[in-house]
Amino acid sequence: MIRWRKIEQFFKHKIMRFLENRIGRSVTQPEEVEWNSIERILIIRPQDQMGDFLLSTPAIRALKNRFPESRMGIVVKDYFADTMIHSECVDNILIFCRNGKDWTLKKIWTLWRQLYKKWDFAVVLSSESHSLTADIIALLSGAKIILGSERDIFGGCTRNFMYDLLAPDSPKDRHQSDRNLDIVQYIGVDTNNLSEIINVAGEEKSALQKIYPDIYKKDSPVIGLHIGANKPENRWPIEKFVELAKRLKENGLDNLAVYWGPQENNLADSFFSQLDFKLTRIPPSSLRNQIIHFSLCDVAVCNDTGVMHLCASVGTPLAAIFGPTDPRYWKPVGDQFVAIRNSNHQTTSISIDDVYSTVMKLLKTTKGAFSI
Repeated sequence: MIRWRKIEQFFKHKIMRFLENRIGRSVTQPEEVEWNSIERILIIRPQDQMGDFLLSTPAIRALKNRFPESRMGIVVKDYFADTMIHSECVDNILIFCRNGKDWTLKKIWTLWRQLYKKWDFAVVLSSESHSLTADIIALLSGAKIILGSERDIFGGCTRNFMYDLLAPDSPKDRHQSDRNLDIVQYIGVDTNNLSEIINVAGEEKSALQKIYPDIYKKDSPVIGLHIGANKPENRWPIEKFVELAKRLKENGLDNLAVYWGPQENNLADSFFSQLDFKLTRIPPSSLRNQIIHFSLCDVAVCNDTGVMHLCASVGTPLAAIFGPTDPRYWKPVGDQFVAIRNSNHQTTSISIDDVYSTVMKLLKTTKGAFSI
């Protein structure tokens, strides 16, 4: 098996070296580009997880601020494309299917038709990994100028040859939003605002409030508990979520909404079976509905997962439970988003007291609307 992998890598490297020699683009300096002629910008980020993508929204916003009159498109995975609905920065959402079986001729044609509009400028944002798919999409866009990072050169290559502008690599011990911003800073685009952003319309909130009138009250703080995470090591034990819910209720905070993911019904069953009182259950639905739900919470508690970034992106104060992942690089930027992590980096070691006290502090500072 090891020998076959070496053979496979050998031929991959040969192919990439051949492509670099045949289609490699000439390296350009930012000052050589006529930036005033840029009218259509394509941002490409189809390979990441949702949280990684949302951490790039500060860089996207900075690009729009630098080119306010430009028309901007973005290539994203299908399952988190809803995060861009009502975006003030993006005019076109180009859908890239996560699973090969989800592609149809219609979807392929739609993506091709959107790509083949001869974009003036393409930006490949890659804070963690270098995607060959993203580079190919950038080429297919017909962009006259392609910007990307010089990091993570493909095996067999001397540089990231599909880019005209090569942004210098940045140290890995930087926040992920900074690493995304580092790429566009190379062309003079910058911002001090590193907040993640999803726009939610007022009518979306109103519609959901009508469906759940008993939970989304104006006179009582809504505390959202999202009990799941894709990675088991990132999950706070369900028993501790149960004890947290009990303590909140005992202290008069009974306006609790409980959320979980589509593959986490067993977790939800375990959670509710350990309670002797009723809470509002918000079963899994569309991503857009999830986003609107979180925007109606006054404080949320969740694990280190994509949901954490959804909450932060709609501005909901957050107690985020961290395990192996270092929050210095992954926690949403902002004092209203608090990372809770034990020194041994195990979620099981985080106490109920720590989470409860964090929730109380957030409630006292949020909006000044509640007396706790």
